[in-house]
Amino acid sequence: MKYLDDDRDVRFNLFEWLDLDALLKAGPYEEVDRDQLGMVLDEALKVARGSVAACNEVGDRVGAQFENGKVKLPEGFAGAFQDLASGGWISATMSPEFGGMGLPESVGTGISEFLMGANTALGLKALLTRGAAHLIEVFGSDDLKATYCERMYTGEWTGTMCLTEAGAGSDLGALTTKAVKQGDGSYLITGEKIFITSGDHELTPNIIHAVLARTPGAPAGPKGLSLFVVPKVRVNPDGSLGAANDVACAGIEHKLGIHGSPTCSLVFGTNGGCQGFLLGQEEQGLAHMFQMMNAARYEVGVQGLGNASAAHQAALAYAKERLQGRGPSAGKGAGQSLIIEHPDVRRMLLMQAAYVQAMRAMVSYTGWCMDMAHITVGEDHDRWQGLVELFTPVCKAWCSDWGFRVTEWALQTFGGYGYTMDYPAEQYLRDCKIASIYEGTNGIQALDLVGRKFRMQEGRPVKHLLGLAGATAQTLASDPVLGASARQLADAVKALGGVLQGVPARENAQLLTVLNAVPILDMLGHVVAGHLLLQQAALAKQKGLELLQARGVDPADRPAVQALLAGSRDAAFYQNKVQAAIHFAHRGLPLVAAHAVALQAGETAPMEAVF
Repeated sequence: MKYLDDDRDVRFNLFEWLDLDALLKAGPYEEVDRDQLGMVLDEALKVARGSVAACNEVGDRVGAQFENGKVKLPEGFAGAFQDLASGGWISATMSPEFGGMGLPESVGTGISEFLMGANTALGLKALLTRGAAHLIEVFGSDDLKATYCERMYTGEWTGTMCLTEAGAGSDLGALTTKAVKQGDGSYLITGEKIFITSGDHELTPNIIHAVLARTPGAPAGPKGLSLFVVPKVRVNPDGSLGAANDVACAGIEHKLGIHGSPTCSLVFGTNGGCQGFLLGQEEQGLAHMFQMMNAARYEVGVQGLGNASAAHQAALAYAKERLQGRGPSAGKGAGQSLIIEHPDVRRMLLMQAAYVQAMRAMVSYTGWCMDMAHITVGEDHDRWQGLVELFTPVCKAWCSDWGFRVTEWALQTFGGYGYTMDYPAEQYLRDCKIASIYEGTNGIQALDLVGRKFRMQEGRPVKHLLGLAGATAQTLASDPVLGASARQLADAVKALGGVLQGVPARENAQLLTVLNAVPILDMLGHVVAGHLLLQQAALAKQKGLELLQARGVDPADRPAVQALLAGSRDAAFYQNKVQAAIHFAHRGLPLVAAHAVALQAGETAPMEAVF
């Protein structure tokens, strides 16, 4: 399957919009320059368009197979994964001490989008391997780091996270997997885990599981959990592989999408011989695991973006070649028009573009905030880290929810053909849907936002964010092109601020908050998106005017402007950035006020209904 990307907008975000120079002059990144980062993206895109995308369709059509107790992956996955490993793409943003490239996270966001858009099932293996290795790097002993980190970062071995159990689901406090300490300091692990992404396969000779389990005498609930490194195959003191570690795959799920990614049920310690090693401290496992979970939640937001962008680009390409009906500008007696000439199709395409650009701006800015937190200390660090923590559930939930909607709109653009397997739209839709469910459902993300993230640092991060959005609206309020859109943003900021101040003052504030956590997250996501898109539009508008000036074109000479737009890729790109922001402001931002109506009314009908 051919992967169609939006490399131009990825580079706009990184090289034109974000303050990249603020990162590159800092210690961790001062040996990297813009040209090198551009070449990194070139190579990442080459791999994504090549072997990674080449096995995406067979991954979906054939899928992972469970045969004779083993998981077999589709043809091409082994070679594509080896390309990711040998190119360093699994650990591009991780520490060079253990084999990573040490690149900024804002660059890694673009790399992840390419991989997720080209082949989500394969991209998930890189995501989880990187996350599990980073857990060991941060919380592991020197021996664990030396044994596992570099082998995982370089793709010699892969990794997973093992949380969910059949009787627990998202309620991690109900986990029953046991870990009993042995005389040599290791632990014997017994229990079963379900829904384990890439829990078994033969891409690599070893798979390293990060497992939550409970030690004897540990308190009930989430506070009694500890975290363990459990290899599929035991590792000898010299680093060579030893005997199997009593970890067995009991089967894989048959599911809606990401068919090439085996979702496994794993059984630990059937024969009493599953050896695990403590990560960090006992009874701190959930706190430690949240490091990996938060990173994964952010990257699941990138998955929503990657699927949405690929679906949109496929729909756009189809609309430029599909003949159907006659557009409004077709002359009398003219033949069929390309569907891109139909106003409703153009509306669908620009709505797709607006939300995709909003998601890309959100995850790119969040990645940049991660980088700023990494290079700063004191109050500056706290400010950037506060934004990262605030954005994490929003990136995950907003980008996966609206990413799925974009794939739906893209499928609609194809018409009847979109519903068939002759075109890629239906696969992007199916592959995207899981993003709102795993790594903590979007309902859980919303509860985390209203219950924890709004309150952290005495509410400073959310106040700071609303202040930034309000400043963008005020700055652009008198702009002749963007002024009306800025006023829409101002109204949205006011509506959200009113809800955040008004709901806590109500007598039933707690009920209203948890009942409306998802709408509140959606409101914040739209405000952030509108704020960032208008920032980008102002920059794109200025760059477009500079192009006109450089070409000697009078902005008032519409035929000359249209000729430049038709002949210049950059001019057309900047024009479309402005139009996407305007479209979002007038079609997306009013949803904030719509949500506010129900919250301000105090409506609680779902709690009164009888089901």
